[in-house]
Parts: sequence; structure tokens; C-alpha cells
Amino acid sequence: MIGVSVVFDYEDGFDRARIIEVAKNARKMFEGMPDLRFKFFTLDEKRQQAMNVYVWESQAAAEAFFTEELRNRVTGLYGVSPTINFLELAEVVDNVHS
Repeated sequence: MIGVSVVFDYEDGFDRARIIEVAKNARKMFEGMPDLRFKFFTLDEKRQQAMNVYVWESQAAAEAFFTEELRNRVTGLYGVSPTINFLELAEVVDNVHS
């Protein structure tokens, strides 16, 4: 498995309602998506930051999803360009499916 963090840093213009609306509207797109195990939409008002966290079954699936077209689309949705980081997952604890 591979993790991906997509971070949107706002120097100004942080809009909590906008971020929540983006998450609400995007949720259905990710439900049942092949090779995507988890997706979390987060926000941190103190840091003026939104972050989406993904857990993919493979590096190939994650890399195929994060295209330049996707980066442009989410920049438009969130109003700022994201920083995308691929993360090696050392271990996962899933208490729901244990």
C-alpha cells in the first residue's frame, strides 16, 4: 500500500465552508473507486490548511490517479495549488476490519 497526502496551504482566503462543500460534492466520486482503500478530507483552520489523505493498494494506482489534469482541477476547486506527497506506509491498523 501507498499513502498520498495532498496539501492545500492558504496564506489568505481560507474558506471552511468551501472546503467542506468540495469534500461533500467529491465523496461519491471516490466511493467504490478501484485500488483506493481510504480517502480522508481534512481541514485545519489554525494552520489555514486543507489536506486530503489517500491510501492506495499500489504505487502504480496512486501515480496513475495524480495526473497534471487532476492537479489543475483540484487547484480550481480549492483555490490554491496542492503539494502532493507519496508516502511509504510502514504499517496500517484497521480496527474496523480486524
